Amino acid sequence: MPPNRPLIIAPSILAADFANFGAECRAVEAQGADWVHVDVMDGHFVPNITFGPQMCAALRPHIKTVMDVHLMIAPVDGFIAAFAAAGADRMTVHVEAGPHLHRTLQAIRATGKEAGLAINPATPAEVVLPVLDDIGMICVMTVNPGFGGQAFLMSQLPKIRALRAMIGDRPIHLQIDGGVTLETAPLVRAAGADVLVAGSGIFRGGSATAPEAYGRNIAALRAAAG
Repeated sequence: MPPNRPLIIAPSILAADFANFGAECRAVEAQGADWVHVDVMDGHFVPNITFGPQMCAALRPHIKTVMDVHLMIAPVDGFIAAFAAAGADRMTVHVEAGPHLHRTLQAIRATGKEAGLAINPATPAEVVLPVLDDIGMICVMTVNPGFGGQAFLMSQLPKIRALRAMIGDRPIHLQIDGGVTLETAPLVRAAGADVLVAGSGIFRGGSATAPEAYGRNIAALRAAAG
């Protein structure tokens, strides 16, 4: 795929109304979201606890697009089958989460799901080179994972450009997760990103019963990214 592939907006439900997740997923999709991003945190690999396979299974009937599950957990291998059964369309794991990355990616692909690889801000881009042909997406963490609402780390822009060059013409998405705003979206898009994860920037100002703000926020993010 060429570097100028179409932009994908993936709202993170971490910023949605926890008491109304099903309706929130339906509302944000109806307002133009391409994927729904689910941040799974274990309180061990990252300093927060969010969702497990049962929550993903409960959300699945409400998501008509793509359930993009980001596994910020360690160890991860023992949970892959459960998240696949829960309906994840793709599972992204962290290179830092375990010692046997090839095995983990093979386990995801064996379920029939697409495998993604996430890298933390302090992790160099070169770690993806041995597994480029085993993944369908690279997720660049532009904040240190664990909490929503953090500020974008400008130090990650050279890494995004380097990864775009490494990907070349491979059909691999380049996703940005953390601090995506109207100001940072054009920077990461210019660097080669094609999937933007945003939480508060999309869910701010609206609700499942008054979702028009979601649509305006998504449209504004698309326009800013260009």
